[in-house]
Amino acid sequence: MENELVLKLEKSIEQIKNKNARIYFFVQETKGNAKASIRYIYDFALALYKDKYNVIMLTEKSDFTPIDTWLSGEYSQIPHQPIEGGTLAIAPEDLFFLPEIFGFVMEQIKNLPCAKIVIAQGYDYILETLQPGASWSDFGFLKCITTSEVMKTKVMKTMRNVSFDIIEPLISETFTEQVLPPKPIISVHTREQRDGINLIKEFYLRFPQYRWITFRDLRGVSEKDFAQSIKESFLSVWIDPTSSWGSFPLESMKVGVPVIGLTPFLKHEWMTEENGIWIENPMNLTDIIADFVLNWLEDNITPKLIESGKESTQEFSNRENFDNKVKTLINDIFEVRINNFEEQLNRLKETN
Repeated sequence: MENELVLKLEKSIEQIKNKNARIYFFVQETKGNAKASIRYIYDFALALYKDKYNVIMLTEKSDFTPIDTWLSGEYSQIPHQPIEGGTLAIAPEDLFFLPEIFGFVMEQIKNLPCAKIVIAQGYDYILETLQPGASWSDFGFLKCITTSEVMKTKVMKTMRNVSFDIIEPLISETFTEQVLPPKPIISVHTREQRDGINLIKEFYLRFPQYRWITFRDLRGVSEKDFAQSIKESFLSVWIDPTSSWGSFPLESMKVGVPVIGLTPFLKHEWMTEENGIWIENPMNLTDIIADFVLNWLEDNITPKLIESGKESTQEFSNRENFDNKVKTLINDIFEVRINNFEEQLNRLKETN
């Protein structure tokens, strides 16, 4: 029995060193629609896949919509595997990444022998599918990857006995700088669809002189179409009070489109008075949009607003830096795993 355990430990160490340990990422079905939280997971996985790690994207069902229907590039080359009707191969050296929204899955996989890690991007989803009083550590999830310092500070107050690492999201290369003059279009992105619809209705009722301006609700489109819609706009409006990062305003600023946004409950580190028009009271939103429209028509928009926005996105637009952060983190995790296996191995050999 001890000899068998020695062989298993030696194999686990060898698998990690040869990059054969499996790294699973559980992902949601998006039905071909762009979703920043899913893209973040794919960027994370792609960084490791390109570095020859054994990466596998786990899906709930076998009829998963191909990722290249909304996310172009190398992402579709990463192996995908459905859990439905299959057997999941898991070894002690493997890693299992689970988004926070799948808290209900934690109970089902708590006995898996691998290292289990939470990817937390939305604090409002963390407790949604957990039973009252349940914590990640109860299910063997002892590490969390999150997107910002404010998010880390918020979550660590709730989830004890868990270590945290921060990997900021990457703004896609798809969002290139605006070249052609913008059209009379306002791009709108909201957490709740009804917020966007009500905003548009209120604006047209209060300011009928601007009904010739088109509001475009960016929902249910591919990343390419999403980016193109922003590039055609002269303004982006963002309503997401529970946001834990803010991909849409950053994508807009990278393109060169000014942003009017409702300040979220967790104010992000990248938000400044210079790079956007951030408001606290949603009741003032249509008035501020109308003021902006008038200034835009009179060519009174300060270039500083656009330039500051572009500057704020630079540190989140470097794929090489993002990839290096991911690889460093995974190398550190695997190094700890190897040390643990070697300690167990040495104790067994001493006993023998």
